[in-house]
Amino acid sequence: MSSSLFVGVDVGTQSTKAVLLDAGLAHDSTRDPVVARAARSYGFIEGLPVGAMEQHPQTWWEAVCSVLQELMQSPAAQRGVIGGISVSGQQHGLVVLDATGAVLRPAKLWCDTSTSAEAAELSRTLGRQVPTGYTAPKLLWMARHEAALRARVATLLLPHDYINWRLSGVAWMECGDASGTGFFDPVQRAFDPAAVAALGPDTAACLPPLRPPHEFAAKVSAQAALQTGLPAGVPIAVGGGDNMLSALGAGAGEEGVVILSLGTSATLFARSNRAVIDNSGAIAAFCDSTGAWLPLLCVMNSTNVLEEVRAAFGGGSMDALTQAAAQVPFGCHGVRCVPFFSGERVPDLPLSTGSFHGLRPGLLRGPILFRAALEGITANLALGAKRLRAQGVAFSRVRCVGGGAHNALWRDMLAQALSVTLECPLETESAALGAALQAGWVAALADGRQCSAGEFARPFVRLAATQEVPRAADSEHWATMLREYSEMFEPKRH
Repeated sequence: MSSSLFVGVDVGTQSTKAVLLDAGLAHDSTRDPVVARAARSYGFIEGLPVGAMEQHPQTWWEAVCSVLQELMQSPAAQRGVIGGISVSGQQHGLVVLDATGAVLRPAKLWCDTSTSAEAAELSRTLGRQVPTGYTAPKLLWMARHEAALRARVATLLLPHDYINWRLSGVAWMECGDASGTGFFDPVQRAFDPAAVAALGPDTAACLPPLRPPHEFAAKVSAQAALQTGLPAGVPIAVGGGDNMLSALGAGAGEEGVVILSLGTSATLFARSNRAVIDNSGAIAAFCDSTGAWLPLLCVMNSTNVLEEVRAAFGGGSMDALTQAAAQVPFGCHGVRCVPFFSGERVPDLPLSTGSFHGLRPGLLRGPILFRAALEGITANLALGAKRLRAQGVAFSRVRCVGGGAHNALWRDMLAQALSVTLECPLETESAALGAALQAGWVAALADGRQCSAGEFARPFVRLAATQEVPRAADSEHWATMLREYSEMFEPKRH
């Protein structure tokens, strides 16, 4: 490759992260190939009705400009040439532009449950499950509640598509993130005409073209260069949804590796050479960012629930609370947590609420409720994993990424509940790394190197020495616990 430096950006729900990858260090096990990194945090728009979760796309762009400026000022960036950039982003968010390119309204996010009625309507119309968090119900919601704004929509984008547009002035989508919209056919790798038509006669004209994963789609514009510090003309790979690029960054660019991502939501997914279609809608039939597929389970409640408990008990250190929770025995003295604080996707309960059960005198304590929350989230993930296994996805080893992967108590709990060995990549920001790897892979192809994305990524995915290993007795205890939690969750599904 003519350049060995590649930038990966991940525009998440709570923060934007960026990494600078030196592909020349692929086979140097003594040095970290991520030679610079930066992050910026942000929150949701406050004061919205219950169920509404929104952010303004300008917030993302300002964060992207900030982290890129920091990367470009790093010594590593000063010494080399940037060979490409790729952007990962939170999935499902609705970004709508008018004919001038102005953003018409804040983006409704993946965790917005105010569109549950529209999701149910689309599910009936299309004869298949369209989850509440997907993009399509949000556009239908606009038609119902903001008809004047809906009439002005000229371009429809997803979060990472919007950042690509700001970087280049060019709009496009790609199959991975598009397969989480509700109006895309992941088997045919094309927009679903019936679903697009159900969203209004002008919707097809609002959709940008689809681009394949193995090509550069555009270049950094002169205007974006001034705002980000990137050199003008840097090639931009197509990017992808955060789960798709996290798969690449954690080593699931090849079959046989299952990824568990613990963030605001939690996802469990693996690469597949075939489309996996679950008629219940519990397992998403996503495409990946390499030309294959990515069957995926998503639960909407993960670290957000832990943050709620931490805030309720003084807002102290998460590490200190975890250490105290580690002293609480398994089962939390009978306290159980239904962790559906933000509604839930699996099981399909978009309007549900969270609760603690089994409280008695002396049990209303932070460490007890924190551990109960961990156990409730873990139980929902383990029950969802059974659905993923039922679709033919094999589990032997799982790699854990995301902010929650730093919690050793939780990792051990997950190993027992899933009854699998749990590994951790050294780079837990796998989506940002995956984005940089995608840019590097596309540059390698452009230089004539013949390799798959998984082959290119393999030397950069390095694992921590420690593992969490299932213990037969503890896994048996969890099997009993899961039956109890299944009964707790089941009545709410009807």
